[in-house]
Amino acid sequence: MRVYISADMEGVAGITAWEQVETIGGVEYARSQRLMTAEVNAAIRGALEAGATSVTVNDAHGRMRNIPPEDLHPGAQLISGAPKKLGMMEGIDRGFAVACFIGYHARAGSPGVLAHTYSDVVHRLEVNGQEMGELGLNALLAGYFGVTVVLVSGDQVLAGEARQILEGVEAVIVKEAVNFHAARSLPPRLAREKIRQGLVRALSRKSFQPLAAPAPATVTIKFNDPARAAAAAILPRSRFLDAVTVTYTGADYLEAYQAARSLIALAKSS
Repeated sequence: MRVYISADMEGVAGITAWEQVETIGGVEYARSQRLMTAEVNAAIRGALEAGATSVTVNDAHGRMRNIPPEDLHPGAQLISGAPKKLGMMEGIDRGFAVACFIGYHARAGSPGVLAHTYSDVVHRLEVNGQEMGELGLNALLAGYFGVTVVLVSGDQVLAGEARQILEGVEAVIVKEAVNFHAARSLPPRLAREKIRQGLVRALSRKSFQPLAAPAPATVTIKFNDPARAAAAAILPRSRFLDAVTVTYTGADYLEAYQAARSLIALAKSS
């Protein structure tokens, strides 16, 4: 049983501010690296305890080199660095039994801690008319490869998103969002134990049902200003819906996922 872990940072217990998740944060960022790594290691322990034969961790936050390799549990392999063709889901393939998302945050426009969708240039993102955040986008990509997302961890807003789209998912709440920059967090050791126990429970299930990835798939992104949208619309086959909204239709979800990442990257470059 191969287990895949995509690890973000904003949803980790104790984290509430951008300074904590960016390298410019100095001491605060270094502390967040340790907190993130410890939650990932808890997930690895749970996976191995439940019978995983291998565990792959993809560092999925920011520049994607947040987890010090020497601090990772020796029972797992680490994918780090950027750019990556599949970004937050680099390394996913049909050989994995399940996936889990550690330290994830809620989508743009929601009341979650540090809520956003890939970038602050995105106001709203939809797939075939359904609003999605990073959790939904990445869960659909897992589904494209036939892999079920069985556990997510983050705040209660993120957990609500997960329960709306992922039937039977273990949603581990490690903090309660008070607002965008404030939260009531569990003690980190308790958060880690909840993650470990949650993964043991998740992997005890007898069968897994991946999220169905649509084909064709249309990604629609509303940006926060017209200049960002104009830059995004440079991507071939994209089209404007209005001054701030750009859409792209892919023959399958993988194409749409990669197009969404390209649209956002172009918008950020403007």
